[in-house]
Amino acid sequence: MYVDGKILIGKNAKEELYIVPDKANRHGLITGASGSGKTITLKVMAESFSSMGVPVFLADVKGDLAGTAMPGEASEKVMERLKSIGIEEFPFKGFPVVFWDVFERDGHPIRTPLQNVGASILSRMLGLNDVQEGVLAIVFKIAKENNYEIIDIKDLRLVLQYVAENSKEYTIEYGNVAAQSVGTIQRALLKLEEEGGDYFFGEPEIDINDFLKTNDAGLGNINILHAVELFKKPTLYATFLLWILNAIFEKFPEVGDLEKPKMVFFFDEAHLLFDELPSYMLTQVVQIVKLIRSKGIGLYFISQSPNDVPAEILAQLGNKVQHTLRAYTPAEQKGIKAIADSFRSNPEFNTEQEILGLGTGEALISFLNEKGEPNIVEKATILPPQSMMGAIDDSVRLLVISRSEFRGKYDEEVDRESAYEIISAEMEEKRRQEEEEEREEVRHWEERNWPKDTCCLSLVCLWWA
Repeated sequence: MYVDGKILIGKNAKEELYIVPDKANRHGLITGASGSGKTITLKVMAESFSSMGVPVFLADVKGDLAGTAMPGEASEKVMERLKSIGIEEFPFKGFPVVFWDVFERDGHPIRTPLQNVGASILSRMLGLNDVQEGVLAIVFKIAKENNYEIIDIKDLRLVLQYVAENSKEYTIEYGNVAAQSVGTIQRALLKLEEEGGDYFFGEPEIDINDFLKTNDAGLGNINILHAVELFKKPTLYATFLLWILNAIFEKFPEVGDLEKPKMVFFFDEAHLLFDELPSYMLTQVVQIVKLIRSKGIGLYFISQSPNDVPAEILAQLGNKVQHTLRAYTPAEQKGIKAIADSFRSNPEFNTEQEILGLGTGEALISFLNEKGEPNIVEKATILPPQSMMGAIDDSVRLLVISRSEFRGKYDEEVDRESAYEIISAEMEEKRRQEEEEEREEVRHWEERNWPKDTCCLSLVCLWWA
């Protein structure tokens, strides 16, 4: 809840725990076992940033964050929590929500030309090995040099075919383009298409700046990616979020330290982002996390354990909320100790024991202070959300979409001339020329009254005669 220019997240008997606005772009972490209250914490943070005028982007993998658009209710459970932490004034309200959906069913479409995704991220989507990724990179480079715009999957398919058929021309300059690798990429593209990945590639291209909007009252839009179906394809989900992060980093200018972030991005199920991530891509992500705060962007990762996040990134996350974890094996107990040691210890309790004993809605919290230093870890109860918790009716979702300022902007897909049309025309022209040459050859033989299949020996005999 946004109170007195600060973001109130939790409260205990002696103090209120806030995120300082100008330290919110120092990134954050929300972790805990399933059912421990991570989603509530995410929701409270998102609402608070919105109230502060900061737009938010988050993925709704269960469908239960859509209720952010509707006011919450003073249920008995919520009122008990508010009473237990001594909060009397607590307005229930809905927030400005914009729904997005890669599959174009439960939100505005999100599309981008395939060439903007690039070979690295696309290779991860397709599950390619290093050699196949190299071939894909060559194909993208050749397409760029020949002005073959790769907008969607059909464009890429035909460019792959074109490069394979003309591979001898490119081998010396770019290296071998094996037909086997091209075939593997084509099959992977077919699988991606069957999974619905083709919805994402196309135009009109999403304008990343549309994620930075506020409403007429100055509240930041909460951009909710409806990811219930997308999440069923974990690699596609993770690489899609990775693309958005990369696009934000590339397109947003440097702004230095601001009084509050320009935008806050939540990575739910963050472990999927890093699972089997190639080392060179991890290096890129680490670099983005380090540098993107200077562009006014705050990144918050949500996962079951801090161990799901690489150490290089974990070190960059200043605002931390730790819900309860369970430890049944020696290895898990060792992990709990490491997590406890990552906090600035509180002499009033044993952090390791508290992590194991937290109740639902309780958490250990350590936010950065005004100097940018981590505060001593405190045990606190997380505030309830001000908006409705849970899914919404389709009629409500459609009403929100119909009232959105982006209604009609991205609805109709545009299929302009690109690689597919250009190469198809070139192939057709080549075929026409070959047919014309063949007809010319036939006329050449007919003019001499020589059968077309006259052999060389017959020609010699005719010459001597």
